[in-house]
Amino acid sequence: MTLLVVSPDYASHLLPLATLGTAWTEAGERVVVATGPATDAIVHRFGFEREDLRLGRGSNPGVIRAEDQPRGEDEALRGFFEATRLGAVPTLAFQAAARGDDLLWEPLRVAREVQVLVDRVRPDHVIVDHLAFSARLGLTGAGVPHADVVLGHPSALTVGDEVYGYPPAWPSCLQPDPDALVALRRQCEGVRDAFTEQWNGVLATLDPGAAASPDAFAETGDVLLLNYPEELHPPERTALLPRHAFLGSSVRTEEPDEEVSAWLVRDGAPVVYVSLGSFLSVRSDVLARVADALRSLDVRVALATGSTPRDELGPIPPSWLVRPELPQVTVLGRAALAVSHGGNNSVTEAMTAGVPLLLLPLSTDQFAGAAGIESAGLGEALDPNSATSAELRTAIERLLSLAPDARARLTRLSRDLTRRPGARRARAALTAADDSAGARPSRSGGVR
Repeated sequence: MTLLVVSPDYASHLLPLATLGTAWTEAGERVVVATGPATDAIVHRFGFEREDLRLGRGSNPGVIRAEDQPRGEDEALRGFFEATRLGAVPTLAFQAAARGDDLLWEPLRVAREVQVLVDRVRPDHVIVDHLAFSARLGLTGAGVPHADVVLGHPSALTVGDEVYGYPPAWPSCLQPDPDALVALRRQCEGVRDAFTEQWNGVLATLDPGAAASPDAFAETGDVLLLNYPEELHPPERTALLPRHAFLGSSVRTEEPDEEVSAWLVRDGAPVVYVSLGSFLSVRSDVLARVADALRSLDVRVALATGSTPRDELGPIPPSWLVRPELPQVTVLGRAALAVSHGGNNSVTEAMTAGVPLLLLPLSTDQFAGAAGIESAGLGEALDPNSATSAELRTAIERLLSLAPDARARLTRLSRDLTRRPGARRARAALTAADDSAGARPSRSGGVR
């Protein structure tokens, strides 16, 4: 059997998707990844085949820098980074304005390329990133059954009266102005309508008999896979989801790193891991305040600087491990606390490792993700633009002494996520769908 994985050319998307593919290789089956050239090394590190497929203008092999992006994308990134300094609502408004070209990039061309790719690879199963809308159009327009993987917070798939780009929940540290929220929702509704009109136009070209969608952001594949722990998802929202499976997490196995391993096994103070991810590490001001908060505490710090120059962090204690990139899963395995922007990979990997979180949400689904962690009592959130070093330090001290009941809940969640890895859950969901429907993608891309 053959699994086809369709992923944008971004490490943060490919790593969890490729990890899902390991369940197929464990079963002795073939895995082909369709993505761009920037993440080629990641594909081959997993031992998979790669087919070239570009789903957008930008790319990110690990740490993104605006100057490395093609013209147009570089300015868009700089605009986004600047918007994060203005606050949550300006950031979401900036992202909403860019959404059509960002998420539905050259849809007809990409959709047809995907159809050709399916005919060439002849997969038995297909899993695709939920945000790869152009690729999903190709699969939907050709009637190719596929699993749609929501890699971010589940709110990336709208349900009920939700509007994509408008957070369904906020952490308590952020209380946006009500008038600003009204304007944001109105903007997101306009984007939804224009996006849906474009989706329906391309779908009608690919399949003239297809039913038009009322909301393209609510569309999903034949199987919906959510890379998120069900235990953190509100039951009332779960009830609104189409047929689905919560994967819990998709935690990869990392290559050994001798320097990191030697540092982690040293006796000493608790380890605090700090990372703002591959995009938002550009916020050197936030990282510098976090570093300042940690300097006076009896902790050892593993800090991934990303695109922030080391000298912008202030004095670095000799006990700290500071590098542009760190093996996150490995470090979390020994950490007592993680400080993060709240990207879904960081959240799910920390939960799998049983590590509480101090979250500094800056964009997209990070606000809903932070609200979920806060509601579960497994971490705290602070406003990254206004939290002082003293406030950060106090929150870190609280979380290093997590209450026993919260610690017990976190331990139970960690055990469940570790015992039933997301990759196995994904394969079980697709196998169950095969058994239920009696059909799967054929070697010619049809249905059998």
